Amino acid sequence: MAHFAQIDDQGYVIHVSVVRNQDILDGNGVESEEVGIAFLRFVYGPNTRWVQGSYNSRIRKRYPGIGMRYDAFLDAFIPVQPDPTWTLNPTSLEWEAPKDPEV
Repeated sequence: MAHFAQIDDQGYVIHVSVVRNQDILDGNGVESEEVGIAFLRFVYGPNTRWVQGSYNSRIRKRYPGIGMRYDAFLDAFIPVQPDPTWTLNPTSLEWEAPKDPEV
């Protein structure tokens, strides 16, 4: 099964859909994100935006979840920021709490 995140104009995940492998195969029988997106646009409407993810986090760093944001520059799904004071680690793409200045 293939997994796709529907994203809004700001890149936030608003829906996650599972698509059968046979519905994402191109004319040569190869899995294609573009074919999957075309299938989902047929189902949900032509103006919807989709990005493929993966249940095992092999595609775009982690499985997409509602409220996450897809960052096209990093080509990754970014988790929800736990607190405005936390910063995103550019290597792990995980949010990190502020460091205690006295430590």
